[in-house]
Amino acid sequence: MKLTILLGALCAALLSWTPVEATTVERGPVTNLPMPRYVSLRANEANARRGPDQSHRIDWVYKRRDLPLRVTAEYENWRRVEDADGKGGWMHHALLSGLRTALVRTDMTPLRRSPDTASAQSALLERGVIARVRMCQRDWCRLEVEGARGWAEKRHLWGVDPLEEFD
Repeated sequence: MKLTILLGALCAALLSWTPVEATTVERGPVTNLPMPRYVSLRANEANARRGPDQSHRIDWVYKRRDLPLRVTAEYENWRRVEDADGKGGWMHHALLSGLRTALVRTDMTPLRRSPDTASAQSALLERGVIARVRMCQRDWCRLEVEGARGWAEKRHLWGVDPLEEFD
């Protein structure tokens, strides 16, 4: 009898529960910018360290300017970043840029003249190409790669979130 009453109360509570959508965006304690967020590598070579100080061991050396990275934490002048493979570490903020870039994840990704799969292709992008991101809509991003411009589907890119839109 007690179990039936308890289950009834639990069911009533669950039926009356309504999910609350998160409206607050997590912000970095140093910059007050959204977290996580995407940046790019400003330098031709940069060290990712185990901790936020030059005395910490170097775990990774990145040698690809404009590589997109995701900032996941901040501490003073240091940012914890990760790459498309989930690897990373702490980098001094001077090595990073707010320039938005994306890494092509799918080989032979079509770059289209407009954000539509029926649109003509202006280029094919190989896996690993880094493109400058000009803007993003719901499912598409406008890219620029070595003079070629066009639209690519977000699902082929790393460096933009699936729901992210910006001009």
